[in-house]
Order: sequence, then structure tokens, then C-alpha cells
Amino acid sequence: MAREKYKTGLVLSGGGARGFAHLGVLQALIETRIFPDVISGASAGAIAGALYCDGYSPKEALKIMKSESRLNYLRPTTPRYGLLQISGLAKILETHLQAKTFEELKIPLFVAATNLNHGKIEYFSSGELLNAVIASASIPVLFRPVVIHNDSFVDGGVMDNLPIKPIENLCRFFIGSFVNPTGYQKTFSSLIDIAERTFILNLYKEALEKSKKFDLFIGPEELVHYKILDTEKAEEVFDVGYRTTISLIKSRGIRKIFFPAGKEKK
Repeated sequence: MAREKYKTGLVLSGGGARGFAHLGVLQALIETRIFPDVISGASAGAIAGALYCDGYSPKEALKIMKSESRLNYLRPTTPRYGLLQISGLAKILETHLQAKTFEELKIPLFVAATNLNHGKIEYFSSGELLNAVIASASIPVLFRPVVIHNDSFVDGGVMDNLPIKPIENLCRFFIGSFVNPTGYQKTFSSLIDIAERTFILNLYKEALEKSKKFDLFIGPEELVHYKILDTEKAEEVFDVGYRTTISLIKSRGIRKIFFPAGKEKK
């Protein structure tokens, strides 16, 4: 059966610096003996997924992504195609990703990115890895598009922020990690603030509609207190993802879904 190709599929949403929570989610899953066999991610989820699928532990990935300051991540640029450069992130991934292609990854990965020229979502799972991940994380207006095969690509979250589609018929169980709760925001101090808020609001409705497709859906409400461009609170955000996942697994008997009759992976 097609659905039996992989046991567990993990889908990671976009969300900028809130994506550090995905690494906390992965840490909690590993500690409870739930191991994803395939990952699909958009934007921050693509970054977390790429590092994990490349063989890094969640804590190692956290250390890598903390290695640059916020200013090195986000440098102002001449605003023709974007307000900020994404060069710091590109440098980190280029330095640390051992795999140069999707085929070299230890765990299969799908990366969602939006093709601006054709106005459609595309899912990368083969060929060159780095540019696909960077394209998936390029929030429109904030960052300039990434050119792949002569087309311009931006954040996968524009059209599919929780990309279950490429693995929907391949897995027995599905786990979703969504890091964009909306909550109340009283003031907006800059154009970047407004762009960030607008982007998040656009993502929230989609997540609600898709949440029922997952056996375990993780959406920490606490993350509303963290900005998507604030990388300085990475450890706090990691901990939010970790604690939320552990709590859900314990309170909802999720282990019984993944390990029926006590048959746990050793």
C-alpha cells in the first residue's frame, strides 16, 4: 500500500525564528521513541528539517543556528526586491550542511517553495539542496527571491505553510508542528512589523483547516510572545516546543497510536 511506504511523517511549518520550536518538538519525539521516517517542511521548517535529515541532533542544530547574531542573519539591503538580506542564514547552512543534494540526506526531505513566476507551490525532494531550503525561507518583501532554474522562488508558506501534501499518501501516521499562533498584538512599530503580522495571519487559517489530518498536531500558543525575526530567544523557543510536545504525548495517549499494544521501537 502507498500509505505504508513510511511509518511516520513529520510536517514542519514556516515561522521564522519561531521555528526553533521545531527542534524542541524533534527532541521531545526522540526522547519518547517516536522517530520521523520522512519530513516535509516550509521556510523555518525546511531549515530544521534539512539539518535533522542531514544527521544533526536537535540540540546540535540549535547550536548551529544560534552561531550567528540577529544582525548577521538580517542585514538591511537596498529595497528593490527585499528589505533584508538572508546571507547570514545562507552562510550557516552552506558551512554546516554535509549533504549537497537531497539524495545525500540520511532521512528523506520535501521542501516547499513558492514559484513567483508561475504562481504555484513546488515541492523539492531531489537535486541541489541549499538553494531550495534558502528559497523556502525567503519571506516575500522582507527577503529577495531565490532564482532556481530561471524562476524566482519565495517562502513556501505563501501557498503551503504546512506542507503535508507531498507525503499525504506515503505515511501511516502524521505529526504536524505549527509555530504561528496569532493572538493579540497592540501596536506595530515598523513596516517590517506590519509585514510580519500580515504574513502570520495569512498562515493561521490554513493550519486550522489542516490540523485534523494529523494524528498529533503541535501548535504552542506560547509562541505568540515571540517575534518571527527575533533569533536571540532561540533556547526559550526550543523549550516551548519541547514542553508542549511532551505534554501532548502524555495527556492524549499519543504513544498508544504510534506504539499499539506496547510495541515500541527500541
